[in-house]
Amino acid sequence: MDHPAPIRNLVREFSRLPGIGAKSATRLAYHLLSTSDEGAKRLADAIIELRQRIGLCEVCFQLTDVNPCATCSDQARDHSLICVVEQPPDVSAIERSSQYRGMYHVLHGSISPLDDVGPDELKIAELIKRASSPDVTEVILATNPTKEGEATAVYIADKLSSIDVRVTRIAHGIPVGGEVEYTDSATLGLALGGRREM
Repeated sequence: MDHPAPIRNLVREFSRLPGIGAKSATRLAYHLLSTSDEGAKRLADAIIELRQRIGLCEVCFQLTDVNPCATCSDQARDHSLICVVEQPPDVSAIERSSQYRGMYHVLHGSISPLDDVGPDELKIAELIKRASSPDVTEVILATNPTKEGEATAVYIADKLSSIDVRVTRIAHGIPVGGEVEYTDSATLGLALGGRREM
């Protein structure tokens, strides 16, 4: 049996979301049909509010509903450190570690010539400008350990080489609780290359 047009339309829109296949989209659509009008309106209002109120921080380019964002406005944080990440969710991941109290800079992607994404499509020029401030002492490159992330880190490090700022790269290696025997060779190589004094 074919679904009525409004259900098909909603299923199609849900299917465009990352990680949502046709079956999940159909379940979501039918769930909304069983939800009260108030519940459906709350969902619709939340989506509209998200689109209307969320923008980019004028300093770090993180998603925010205030400008500058709460992190950039927090005087208790270390403004001499800038951690560079590819996407806004990366900030949340680092914050969950509770190990970092500096600033962030969100690139909104990584250099990927195959996808027509070059340095000019990212927030790299803005990073160079921020790193040029005498208040900044270190830039931590926390891009993903992919070919694109590594290429982006190398490019940024090269651009920052003429500035009096320390440039570091986050370590990659064996996860906590992991076993050497079951770790892939690329991860082991990164772990060995990033070793430090005890």
